[in-house]
Amino acid sequence: MLLLTIFLYFALLYGISLLTAGKSNDDFFRAGRRSPWPLVAFGMVGASISGVTFVSVPGMVMQSDMTYLQMCMGFIVGYAVVAFVLLPLYYRYNLTSIYTYLGQRFGNVSRRTGAWIFMVSKMTGAAAKMYLACLVLEQFLHIPYIVISLGALLLIWLYTRRGGIRTLVWTDAVQTLFLLVAAALILVQVSSQLDLSPSEAWTAVWADPHARIFEFSDWTSRQHFWKQFLSGVFVVIVMTGLDQDMMQKNLTCKSLRDGQKDLCSYGLLFLPVNFLFLALGILLLMFYAAHPELALPQRGDDLLPTAVGSGMLGQTALVLFALGIVASAFSSADSALTAMTTSWCIDLAPSATESPALPNADAKHRKRIHLAMAAAFLLCLIAIRAAGSSSVLDLIYMLVGYTYGPLLGLFAFGMTTRRSIHDRLVPYIAVASPLLCFVIDVTAGQLWNYRFGYELLLLNGLLTFVGLLFIQKKRATY
Repeated sequence: MLLLTIFLYFALLYGISLLTAGKSNDDFFRAGRRSPWPLVAFGMVGASISGVTFVSVPGMVMQSDMTYLQMCMGFIVGYAVVAFVLLPLYYRYNLTSIYTYLGQRFGNVSRRTGAWIFMVSKMTGAAAKMYLACLVLEQFLHIPYIVISLGALLLIWLYTRRGGIRTLVWTDAVQTLFLLVAAALILVQVSSQLDLSPSEAWTAVWADPHARIFEFSDWTSRQHFWKQFLSGVFVVIVMTGLDQDMMQKNLTCKSLRDGQKDLCSYGLLFLPVNFLFLALGILLLMFYAAHPELALPQRGDDLLPTAVGSGMLGQTALVLFALGIVASAFSSADSALTAMTTSWCIDLAPSATESPALPNADAKHRKRIHLAMAAAFLLCLIAIRAAGSSSVLDLIYMLVGYTYGPLLGLFAFGMTTRRSIHDRLVPYIAVASPLLCFVIDVTAGQLWNYRFGYELLLLNGLLTFVGLLFIQKKRATY
C-alpha cells in the first residue's frame, strides 16, 4: 500500500511534466516569464520545507516550545526586503542566474565565484536533506538505501529534464498541497486518538505549557525574541534572496510586481504552516503522555517518526507520513537540481554567454548538464551514506552555513558602493572570510563560552565586505 501510494504520486508528477514541458532553454530556465504568481507563491512553501523540516519542526516543542514562530515572524520582514530591494535589481538586469549580476558589476571571476559557492552549498545541503529523507523511507519501506536514492533521483530527473522550471512551478504547487494535507490529516489522526474534536484540540494546544511563543526575559538565550526575529530576517535575505534555487521561480513571474506579490504572500504563508507543524508537536506530546507504553524519544527529530512507526496511529498515518516526507524532501531536491543546471549553463560552462538572459548552449547540451548534475547528486548521497555518522551531517550543515556569508558581502558591496575591485582576487576573499569566521567562532567558544548561531552569517558577510575594501581599485568606479 505504501509503495503503491508513492509510485502513484510520482506518476502524477511525471504526468504533469508531460503536460507542462517546453522545448526551449527559455522554458527550462525561465518558464517564458509567464508563471502565475499565486501558483509560484504556494509552490515555494513545499520547495522551502525539506524532509528535515517535516520531521524536525514538530519536535522543536520539546526543547524550545513554539519560540520558532519568532523566527517565522522575522521571515515575513526578510521576504519583504528581498521583494523590494533584491528582486527589482534582478528584474532590471533581466537575470536568469542571479550571479550574472556579480559578473556585470565586478567581472567574470566574481560571477564564477558566486556560482561555485552556490553549487557547493546547494549540492551538499540538498543531498544531506535528501539523505535523511531516504533513511526514513528505508526504515518504512524496507528497501535498500541505494535503491531508494537511485529511484528517487531517476524519477526527479525524468520529470524535470524537459520542462525544468516551467514544470517545477506546477509540480511544486502539487507537492505543497500533498505536504500540507498530509500534515493536517496526521494532526487530525492524533487528535482523534486523544478523543479531541477540532475545537477541543485547538484549546488544548493553546492551554499547553509548550505553547509559549515569546521569550523576552533571558537575553542570553538563543530563543530570545530579538535574536530569533533578526535571525529570521537575515536568514531569508541571504538564504533566499542570494540563492539561485530559491529565486529562480520568482524570476519566472510575468512582471516585477507579480514577483513582489509572490514573495510577500509566500512569506506570510510560513507563519500558519509552521504553526501547523508545531501544534502537531504539542499534540504528539499529549499522545505520548496518554500512552506510557510508548517511550518518549530523547531527540525531538524522533518525535513524529516514532509515533507513526509504532503503528498506534494506524496505517493511514504511516502512508500520510511517507507521502509528506516524499513531497517535502523531493520538492526541494528537484528544485535544487534544476537551479544547479541553470547556474552551470549560464555561469560556469565554457560556452556560457556574457548575456544576462540565456546561455548559448542548445537544449541537448543543457540536458547533458542536467544528467551530469543528477549523477553528481547521487554520488554525494552515496558518499554521505558511506560516512554514515551524524557528525558528518553536522559538518555538512555547518559548511553550508559558512558559504552564504561571502555572497552576502559581494552583493552588499555591489549594491551599496560604486567602487570597482580587482576581480581576480575575489576567490581569495571568499575563502578567507569563512575560515576567519571559523577561527573567531572557536576562539569565542573557548574564551567566553559563546558560540555563534545565525549571526555568523552577518559576521561572515561583514568580513567579506571589509576584504573587498582592501582589493578595491583606487580610481576606477563602477
